[in-house]
Amino acid sequence: MKRVAIIGAGASGLVAAYFAAKNGNGVTVFEKNEKCGKKIYITGKGRCNLTHVCDEQEFLQNVVTNAKFLTSAIYSFPPESTMKFFEDGGLKLKTERGSRVFPVSDKASDVTKCLENYCKSAGVTFKFSERVLNLDVLQGTMRGITTQNGSYLFDAVIVCTGGMSYPSTGSTGDGYSFAISAGHSIIPLKQGLCGLEVKGEYCAEMQGLSLKNVRLDVFFREKPLKSFFGEMLFTHYGVSGPMILSASSIINRIDLDGVRLSIDLKPALTREQLDKRVLRDFNEFSNKSISNVLKELLPSAIISEVLKRSGISPEKQVNSITREERSRLLTTIKKFDIIVSALRGFDEAVITCGGVDVKQINPSTMESKLVKGLYFCGEVLDLDAFTGGFNLQIAFSTGYLAGNSV
Repeated sequence: MKRVAIIGAGASGLVAAYFAAKNGNGVTVFEKNEKCGKKIYITGKGRCNLTHVCDEQEFLQNVVTNAKFLTSAIYSFPPESTMKFFEDGGLKLKTERGSRVFPVSDKASDVTKCLENYCKSAGVTFKFSERVLNLDVLQGTMRGITTQNGSYLFDAVIVCTGGMSYPSTGSTGDGYSFAISAGHSIIPLKQGLCGLEVKGEYCAEMQGLSLKNVRLDVFFREKPLKSFFGEMLFTHYGVSGPMILSASSIINRIDLDGVRLSIDLKPALTREQLDKRVLRDFNEFSNKSISNVLKELLPSAIISEVLKRSGISPEKQVNSITREERSRLLTTIKKFDIIVSALRGFDEAVITCGGVDVKQINPSTMESKLVKGLYFCGEVLDLDAFTGGFNLQIAFSTGYLAGNSV
């Protein structure tokens, strides 16, 4: 039996603790907060989108950084296994639009309770409000840890401290310090799955407007990077919502000066079909102003900006709209451009991109290649994916692999 320390009682830490204990090891979880899973409580707006219904290959296609490294973990503990794991633990699940999985109760706290119950049933010991200060390494081998309360001897240590996002939940970057002290490299940290600030005042004027079933194309220096389909939101600072959050993880490591977002407000219609639709509305309401007629086609809050970009007066009657003006209108509706100026801060980012360099981690075990008996899993690693439950699944899968490998 090995003595195993888990640093961090979040998603990856609790899964790692359970499987390490289930295999007969003596497991102690050190958590600087007063309870488990503080960040789990706020995921999915408090509902916890815990995984995504898809096979392993589709899952890996939604991983932004180091998908190849994750292959072993995802195939060892795929979304299907995660769902069975929670349901076997008494947590009823449901699958919503977009194949996203939530607890039937819509309570993120139930996810944490399920994980806690698993750990307690396996004999895991918890030490809350006890912060780990450093790792004790001797000649390339783990010997234990030192906390605010003293030193402990351990045969293996699994670092599950999360990243830098939402620091109020305890994710303050401790794991990166541990990794550096053990000789590991840290890939520069960036905000992931965050809102985007944009140039111009128009977004503030449309604050609260939610667009659904629209297409978002991301360009860098006019080179297409990625396309998304779904929902987005205009805010006081710029844009947010599921598509924007995913787009942020595509652009957060490049020069934002070269980034352009383009929204197709009517992706279900070709330009020709859209033109026919507009002409039909113009003929039906020929004596009305264009700002009133466009309410049949677009949300009211965006009409003013669309007309401004099209160079058309909002008071102009549609029976006097020229072919050239109509063409500009079509272009604006199909290509509503947004110029990004900045990422929102770590205090609003859902995840942290960057982290412990995975080249120094064994992908089959999550063990350090530099220090025997030292493991890393979850957000502390340089791994990230799009929205939709993928990042929590990464935490579960890497935690499973580390817990079983120890």
